[in-house]
Amino acid sequence: MSIEATKTSFEESFKETTFYNKQTQDENHLRAILKCVEIKPQMKVLDLGCGSGYLTFPIAKENPEATIIGLDIVTKTLESNTAKAETDGLSNLEFRTYDGNIFPFEDATFDLIVTRYALHHFPNIKQSMNEVARVLKPTGRLFISDPRPNDCDISRFVDDYMQLKKDGHIKFYTKNEWMEICGECGLSVMQSFDSQIRFPKKKDTAVGFEEVISRHDKMIVDSYDLYETKDEIWVTEQVNNILFCKDIKD
Repeated sequence: MSIEATKTSFEESFKETTFYNKQTQDENHLRAILKCVEIKPQMKVLDLGCGSGYLTFPIAKENPEATIIGLDIVTKTLESNTAKAETDGLSNLEFRTYDGNIFPFEDATFDLIVTRYALHHFPNIKQSMNEVARVLKPTGRLFISDPRPNDCDISRFVDDYMQLKKDGHIKFYTKNEWMEICGECGLSVMQSFDSQIRFPKKKDTAVGFEEVISRHDKMIVDSYDLYETKDEIWVTEQVNNILFCKDIKD
């Protein structure tokens, strides 16, 4: 049910590009990600939860000798992506759909997996990270970019708030939680950096907002720098950006 809710919601969001772009696009953040992952010729790269291809297209355009695959559950959006890739002449880029659980790839397929603003929607994160480790080559790398709760947010206000929109949001993870989850799959941290996203939500997708606020300490709520307009609620979320490497087994 969670996967289907995510699929339905994001098919609609990707069609409404103006508002979705206002929510998520950040050229400085994009450049920081591409610098961190250091894609080289002949690498095979997976963009996990690629959506409308915010990462996928720049990676393919800037690395014509690498092979790029975008993976997601949003079938209609991936059809549009495929058409755009053909129009742009990106022969090194393809898009694949899956069920949201098992990756449709052989073991040790990819040199690099990147994922941006997607993993908080994955209902079985440990299974998904096991799949990541399975399809990564030995010494392959995983780059995660995903919002996190503020350090003071011990009651997880941010998850309650994000779940007001019925789009399958599960949970934001701290850096330590990512290190534990990925460590269990044989992935070790190489480097990391922090960023933030100033994120608008339409009020008609935030029914129950006042009730959620009432359940959490004011200091926690205020730490997200909430700002309301007539039609929107804006929050500032901190973002984990973490590069992992798959450990070599003896």
